[in-house]
Amino acid sequence: MILILFGPPGVGKGTQAKILSSQMKIAHIATGDILREAVSRATEMGKKAKAFMDRGELVPDDVVIGIIQDRLKEDDARSGFILDGFPRTLPQAEALDKVFRKAGIKVDHVISMEVDRGLLVKRLTARRVCRNCGSIFNLLIDQLNDSVCPRCGGELYQRDDDKEETIARRFEVYQKQTKPVKDFYRNKNMLVEMDGLGEIEEITSRLKNILK
Repeated sequence: MILILFGPPGVGKGTQAKILSSQMKIAHIATGDILREAVSRATEMGKKAKAFMDRGELVPDDVVIGIIQDRLKEDDARSGFILDGFPRTLPQAEALDKVFRKAGIKVDHVISMEVDRGLLVKRLTARRVCRNCGSIFNLLIDQLNDSVCPRCGGELYQRDDDKEETIARRFEVYQKQTKPVKDFYRNKNMLVEMDGLGEIEEITSRLKNILK
């Protein structure tokens, strides 16, 4: 099973990718994770990526693609994998398509977890994190006593990236970057769009129905 999974910031695609990866016994490939791993292992591509990261620059597409190619050669990816949030841009999608064709890899599903911007902003701005134990809560779901963590008594706070103006900006960037990518896969009759809001188990069930 080869799956590409899209979704705006905070929709929970990483959570769903981990669940499916565990249940289906296939690799979960998230670009942020494999970039950090390649850098820490000082692979050839990791060294190239580190040079850009040390200068505070974005890692170029060809380096990211190279790191993904290296990752796909590992044993756990041979039975299948989930690409979590990649490709992010049209050039990345085109480059990845060439890599797959050269390697004889056929993508089974490209799924975009769609969500109403207003609902997403409402959900994310209600998120609170404990400064002490790191537990995450949501004002829309959890019964909380002011700003006190119900687990350890620590202080609950709102992260900067959970503030409305930040979320709106991230959402706009995602929409602008991802639309050409979705069109790329839509033109290949590969794209499936699904409702990305709901309880974790409910979303997992929707994804599994599509995969069937």
